[in-house]
Amino acid sequence: METVKKKKLPKHSDDRGELTVIELRDFIDWEPKRIYYVTNAVKDRGGHAVVGEKKMYVCMKGSCSARIHDGQNWKTFDLKGPNDALLVNHICFREFFDFSEDAVLMAISNMNYEPDKYIFDL
Repeated sequence: METVKKKKLPKHSDDRGELTVIELRDFIDWEPKRIYYVTNAVKDRGGHAVVGEKKMYVCMKGSCSARIHDGQNWKTFDLKGPNDALLVNHICFREFFDFSEDAVLMAISNMNYEPDKYIFDL
C-alpha cells in the first residue's frame, strides 16, 4: 500500500518531559489548509473518502486504529501516542476505531471542507 505510510515522529526527552516535533516539510509536499482534532470518541469515525485529499493523521494522545482501503485492499494501522503518524497521499476510504478513552487524533489536510467531494460508498 504505497499511498499510505506509517511514520515515526521524532521525540526529544529530557528531565522536563517529552517534545514531539512535526517539521511538515520533512513529511508532506503539499500545503496544509485545514487541521482538526477528534476527541472523546465513543463511536467509530471516518467511513468515507475525499476526492483530491491528502492527509496526515497524528495520534497526539492515547491510541486508536485506522482501517484504510486504497481502492484494492484494506490495511489496518495502530496509532499509539504522539510519535505515530499516518500519511495518506491518495484518495482512500478510511475508518478509525478502538479509540482509547484519552485519545486525541489530529488530522492535517491539503483541502478545506468541501462536502461535494466526500464519497461514503466503497
